[in-house]
Amino acid sequence: MNKQVFITPEVSQAKRVFDVFVAAVGLVLSAPFFVVIAIAIKLTSKGPVFYRQERIGAISTSGTHHFEMIKFRTMRVDAEAGTGAVWASANDNRLTLVGRFLRKVRLDELPQFINVLRGDMSIIGPRPERPEIAKELEENIPFYLERTYGVIPGITGLAQVNQGYDASLADVRSKIAYDFAYAMSLTSVARWLYMDIKIMVKTLMIMVLGRGQ
Repeated sequence: MNKQVFITPEVSQAKRVFDVFVAAVGLVLSAPFFVVIAIAIKLTSKGPVFYRQERIGAISTSGTHHFEMIKFRTMRVDAEAGTGAVWASANDNRLTLVGRFLRKVRLDELPQFINVLRGDMSIIGPRPERPEIAKELEENIPFYLERTYGVIPGITGLAQVNQGYDASLADVRSKIAYDFAYAMSLTSVARWLYMDIKIMVKTLMIMVLGRGQ
């Protein structure tokens, strides 16, 4: 199957400069939060401060890039010991008390600025999925991988701010249109910049209002 790459070289370059700038500024401004969050996690639950998990990155003609995504730990260390990779849920009992708050305001994702600087992620883009779950999605949803072909996954994105996180196959199916719509905005610098700024504003509103999951 021929895969359509929407992003232009000009947008790709501009997007990378934008990502590095925002991620660098974000890390500097959020440094005090890193200290407070780290202390809160260590005082309220056993385990490491950071949680690292393999995710699927950019997909291109050269193959599929896998990377290690970094987040503040929000779950118990044994959360998936007996189940393996499973879908998240609205009232996930695997979350710690601090972790539940961090997810509500999306502060658990601050360490992903490091992933952005490394080039594994973008500030804005489709959600990076776990390989185990991505395999299931690819088998059950037509064009699942094609929706992000040539697009680097992001910390936040059009689908995330409009619908939240995925909790089932039905959720992912309804997000396909959002991911394709975002990919199509990467055909010009002006269209891409407008879309990214719009998504960033919506993301900040979700954080301020505590509407994360």
